[in-house]
Amino acid sequence: MNGFSSKAIHGALLKKDVHGALRFPLYDNAAFEVGNSRDLELALEGKKPGHAYSRITNPTVEDFEQRVRLLSNAFGVVAVSSGMAAITETTMALAETGSNIITSPFLFGNTVSLFETTFARWGLEVRHADMTEASSLESVIDGRTRFIFLEVITNPQLQIADVSRIADIAAGHNVPVVLDGTLTTPYLFRSRDAGVAVEIISSTKYMSGGATSIGGVIIDNGIFDWQKTPALFVEAEKVGPGALIMRLCREIHRNVGSCLSPHNAWLQSLGLETLSLRIDKSSANAMAVAHFLKTQKRVLTVNYPGLKSSRYHDIANRQFNGKFSGLLTFELNSKDECFRFMDNLVMIRRATNINDNKSLILHPASTIFVDYPAPQREQMQVNERLLRLSVGIEDLEDIITDIQQGLDKL
Repeated sequence: MNGFSSKAIHGALLKKDVHGALRFPLYDNAAFEVGNSRDLELALEGKKPGHAYSRITNPTVEDFEQRVRLLSNAFGVVAVSSGMAAITETTMALAETGSNIITSPFLFGNTVSLFETTFARWGLEVRHADMTEASSLESVIDGRTRFIFLEVITNPQLQIADVSRIADIAAGHNVPVVLDGTLTTPYLFRSRDAGVAVEIISSTKYMSGGATSIGGVIIDNGIFDWQKTPALFVEAEKVGPGALIMRLCREIHRNVGSCLSPHNAWLQSLGLETLSLRIDKSSANAMAVAHFLKTQKRVLTVNYPGLKSSRYHDIANRQFNGKFSGLLTFELNSKDECFRFMDNLVMIRRATNINDNKSLILHPASTIFVDYPAPQREQMQVNERLLRLSVGIEDLEDIITDIQQGLDKL
């Protein structure tokens, strides 16, 4: 099997179900009995295949991890309880007190808070660079830089960096690139081919199959020599390419306890089967909605990388093979007008998630960035006139009709 959808549906089963079920069963339980005491010891030591406790490993979670690994052509995958948990565990595995990471000031609000507030208290320094100008990295990388972090498409600014160029610069300094690929998934963007060491995805979004469950994945692409990372040097000396996965599974992931529930893993494995279809549909709908919004007099600006007017259109077209995901932003005249427009909508839901099957709208400044003062929000390109629309897979005519009537009532 070579096709993405075929792999997503059929997977690469490590084990055959005893009853011949065509879908891997849900093992929604905590503990597992093994053959004898020695087998239990070996299972907990990670020296023998098997499962002992679902916080550590679980058959249904393992099946989901293997499906993601197959789709991303990766070395290994660890599934966790959320996208934020994935970023947290990766940072804990790669960095330490007194080290630094380099990222963009234009990130999802909670990611900014995690790095600059939570981890800052533990002695991690956060440095900023303009990811859309890769050369800016050269002035901030030093011997204590543990990784470069960026979002494949920033949320909600929709900036897009040349990932391969960033990876080339990072490689010259023996620093891994960690990419949040939530908005594209391996279907739209092959992070391994671009030189990304670790890809993080909030599987809550596209992967879950329509906001069915919360989850996240840490994808080790298997292309970085972990002996070059001080935090993983000892593990890399012992186990080689598996150093990051080993650190996560034997220490960080086990100790933090942010495991993906088996039930959520089962739902998200189901979501993978229709991933390509849903991304194709939401991307096509978003393109049409963006063009429609450009024709509306009340709409001041429209930001979507699929539009040729976008600064990032060319790089997005090259990196994502002509598809641009389902997220766009636009501006109205004021916060009050944004609120009235949102309240006029009938089908489109007012909610904080993205990449649901349903179209969802949000006023970022008053929600996911509400904890930041107005001057900082302006610096982060989140003004009070901005609306974020995650375009779903409904019939295009119904989406546009709802937007039109919402604008007409203003």
